[in-house]
Amino acid sequence: MYDELYEAWRTEKEMESVEIQMLPKDFYVRLADYVRKMREESRMLDKKTTRAKLMEREFKNVKNLIKKLLQLRHEKILEMVKAGKPVPKDHLTEEEERLYAEIPLLAESSQTLFKEISRGRLPGMKSKKKAKGMVVRFLKEIPAIVGADMKTYGPFKPEDIATLPVENAKALIKQEVVMEVETKA
Repeated sequence: MYDELYEAWRTEKEMESVEIQMLPKDFYVRLADYVRKMREESRMLDKKTTRAKLMEREFKNVKNLIKKLLQLRHEKILEMVKAGKPVPKDHLTEEEERLYAEIPLLAESSQTLFKEISRGRLPGMKSKKKAKGMVVRFLKEIPAIVGADMKTYGPFKPEDIATLPVENAKALIKQEVVMEVETKA
């Protein structure tokens, strides 16, 4: 695996353009397994032996190569996105595909931040208002619960009305224990 990692880093580094090389979909999974095995083997060795010292050096090299490879690939992906070029998904690992999927969300959040500030609003005011709670009507009897805000709520009987943290309210709605009560803003 060390040779494969080194070759992936070398190839990525030598590719001067923003073109990203193809890596196997399970590359990072196998790499993580390799590192885990190295750590396990290293723990079994006497730290004073030559073998242990070689393992420690190899581990440092592996960590360095992983860091450099990830940085190179990350920079290339960002450059492609900035340039408006499509990122070839078949060249990405499964982990990179998930990260790439979040880039448009980041750009959208950045755009929203700009719009809010341009309108003279404090960023995030809407989310704070939402996060306060949700008004719900209980359909079933339930004992007291500890909310996402670490406060105790309840116990509740059918037809009770309460304001619960949004996360708790949504979970109880899914369980059909409560239903949301519409309120006028």
